Amino acid sequence: MSIWWSLHLRREAASVPLARRLLLGTMETAGVDPDISYDLSVALSEACANAVEHGGDTAQGGFSEGYRVTAYLDGEKCRIEVADAGPGFPAGAGARSRLPARQAPSDAEHGRGLCLIQELADHVRIDTAPGRGGAVVSFDKILKWRENAPLIAV
Repeated sequence: MSIWWSLHLRREAASVPLARRLLLGTMETAGVDPDISYDLSVALSEACANAVEHGGDTAQGGFSEGYRVTAYLDGEKCRIEVADAGPGFPAGAGARSRLPARQAPSDAEHGRGLCLIQELADHVRIDTAPGRGGAVVSFDKILKWRENAPLIAV
């Protein structure tokens, strides 16, 4: 079984629950275990919130005033990518599967989103989009299925 979808969303707080509900609905329909779905939906919410807050207003790469969310459920894995047109990550700040060198204190109200994504996903990649700038956060998680899942991979 393979399912994918992509959304171009405005950089508005209301876009975050929209992306989350679409992901949860897709996973429920496919028969993904609810705990896995929940973890991925929280990680997606964090990535979307970062894009809304830091995504930039430039028209680079066709994401003017918005950001893109793409989700792939392919076999036993789900990959989610959130891309925006913001400033991206500073050079040496932790691209390619490492967290940014600067991490927020545990009692901070902001700045822990990437750490949370790292805890909830099996593999995380943060980078600056080549050729156009902007941040790209992608993460994978191995899927588990409910018993008698309707769209389980065979």
